[in-house]
Amino acid sequence: MPINGPARKDLRVALWTRSSRLPAQATAPAVETGPPGGTDADDRPVPEGSRGGPSAGGPDGGAEAEQAGHGAGAGQGVTGDDAGGAPADGAADTDAHTDARPDTELQPQAQTQAQPRADERKDRPATAGRSGWRGRHPVAARVVRHGTTTLAVLLVVAALLVPNKVGHLTAPMFLRLPGEGIWVVAALLLLGPGRTGRVRRLVPAIAGTALGLMVVLKLLDIGFDAVYKRPFDLVLDWILLDDGQSFLRDSMGRAGAIGVVIGVLVLVLLLLVLMAWAAVRLNRALTGHGAAAATGTLVLGTVWVVCAALGVRNTAVPVASGSSAEFLQDRVLQVRAGLRDKEEFARESADDDFADVPADRLLTGLRGKDVLFAFIESYGRSAVQDPEMGPRVSELLADGDRRLRAAGWSSRSAFLTSPTYGGGSWLAHSTFNSGLWIKNQQRYRNLTSGDRMTLTGAFRKTGAWRTVGIMPGVTRSWPEGKFYGLDHVYDSRTMGYKGPKFSWTPVPDQYSLSAFERLEHGKPGRGPMMAEIILASSHNPWAPIPRTLGWDEIGDGSVYDAVKEEGKDPEEVWKDPAQVRTEYRRAIEYSLTSLITYVEKYGDENTVLVFLGDHQPVSTVTEDKLGRDVPVTILARDPAVLDRVSGWGWHPGLKPGPDAPVWRMDAFRDRFLAAYGDRPGAASAATGR
Repeated sequence: MPINGPARKDLRVALWTRSSRLPAQATAPAVETGPPGGTDADDRPVPEGSRGGPSAGGPDGGAEAEQAGHGAGAGQGVTGDDAGGAPADGAADTDAHTDARPDTELQPQAQTQAQPRADERKDRPATAGRSGWRGRHPVAARVVRHGTTTLAVLLVVAALLVPNKVGHLTAPMFLRLPGEGIWVVAALLLLGPGRTGRVRRLVPAIAGTALGLMVVLKLLDIGFDAVYKRPFDLVLDWILLDDGQSFLRDSMGRAGAIGVVIGVLVLVLLLLVLMAWAAVRLNRALTGHGAAAATGTLVLGTVWVVCAALGVRNTAVPVASGSSAEFLQDRVLQVRAGLRDKEEFARESADDDFADVPADRLLTGLRGKDVLFAFIESYGRSAVQDPEMGPRVSELLADGDRRLRAAGWSSRSAFLTSPTYGGGSWLAHSTFNSGLWIKNQQRYRNLTSGDRMTLTGAFRKTGAWRTVGIMPGVTRSWPEGKFYGLDHVYDSRTMGYKGPKFSWTPVPDQYSLSAFERLEHGKPGRGPMMAEIILASSHNPWAPIPRTLGWDEIGDGSVYDAVKEEGKDPEEVWKDPAQVRTEYRRAIEYSLTSLITYVEKYGDENTVLVFLGDHQPVSTVTEDKLGRDVPVTILARDPAVLDRVSGWGWHPGLKPGPDAPVWRMDAFRDRFLAAYGDRPGAASAATGR
């Protein structure tokens, strides 16, 4: 039967009390149906606040608000005991809605009570209503989610801990706490894990890309440390990448070099993308577990501080790592030093004791002599003192020394410290010639674009010598020849060679010396000569190696086609470090044999030979031992030539002893010019280096 009068009003109050507890009531859109205060059962105005308006979940408008928020009334009929009668006035219409309210309010309430809390939903697999493999395989989806998060953590930690030197790539280096990672996570948490603003989204992606760039720089450092025993210079070393590409082209062919370059670029791009993904993935994990992340960060930060304060170490390295921050700081200092180096080099190059020496006072002690300066590629201290390689090379030098002494030759030997290691031969050549420490490409360019007098240029300045260069490694125009004061340069294109290349080496050493004899030294009626000769057969990769031929067998070099077929494949050699060391030794023996037998056959009483190495070989050969020193020897038949350098204290023979004098390579020019010129006082200035 219909409910009328006070009973209807009591029912409305009871329903309002129950509906006011619905969570959605406060947020459901309100529908205004009357004055702000509403009406009672008899349509009398009720003051605002006495019953509760729509914002408070009051009875008037509350049912419609709940229907809008929960959809309870959508598609449903309104039922009641008196719903079938037509309303007589506004009160009857209100009563009809009131009669229907129990059904439309109790249903959303039941649905609300059945819904899980937000924190419960977060921990429960979100599979309901999802399509695709995640909905069909919730366990696998959870495993993938946790696995990708773990992978992201490992990538970021490894990127922060990876060292920038080959010798530091050990397990303990990766078993540390990266302080930089802890502070970055703390900064992300301060931004608010739950925020979705643009800054909050961009910061992880930018940070991950920057981390990837730092890893690229570390990998460059590792490569340079393996070859040159120094880090990559962000200001000065980019030109060396082009030289490396040229080396690949000469060693592997154009197609192979292009393939390597493309592969490297793809790997760099993948690394940047992977590190950006890892940072974004970690950011999402922080967003979903803010409280746990904050607790973990606080704990790890405390452990890091304690380990740093107490100096806790993991074997030989500290547990509290700040290596990436130190790496970036070193790069900043390196860039500043590179920018200042140009000014410092300008001041150094302006100081030249021999710049104003008249030509008739230069090199007077060598007038009438043929002076040859021969550089043997990668001929370092390791070749004569390494326990494995040294005995064989020393035996060869001792045998050559005995034969030469029997023919009236004398020699003195010592060591020079090269400005480079494992490569960069032109830096050593320019240091030896200029008397300046040419340690990078910027200095080399500034030097060769200036007018500094070189050692070879001093011979030309006198007008008493014809100056030539034998440059078998030069395969294109070489404008530096004019800077060095060379009247003529013979390169790989102009020496008449018709044979094959031996990996990087375009021309075998014995052919280079044979061409020098044919084109210049052996010409009848010529005057005194100064020559700079580069012997490149001992250049990396040391396979295949030519074998020594009879000097009358060399011809135009076509005989070397069969010789090359006898050699080894460089790819096979480089699979075994022990074999690399063996082939390096054999290459040095070939170069030394070619030079010694040339002197025996073509040298005379006017020949003066200075031969030296340009730098140590790569660390695969040296095993990071014996520093940057290279042997240097002066050989002559005229005793007066060596008498001029008797005060140097160099050891007799072709091989310097372990305790032989060691000079910096940039000291040689001034000491040589002082010893053989009319300025003996300059020698004391040179000895200060």
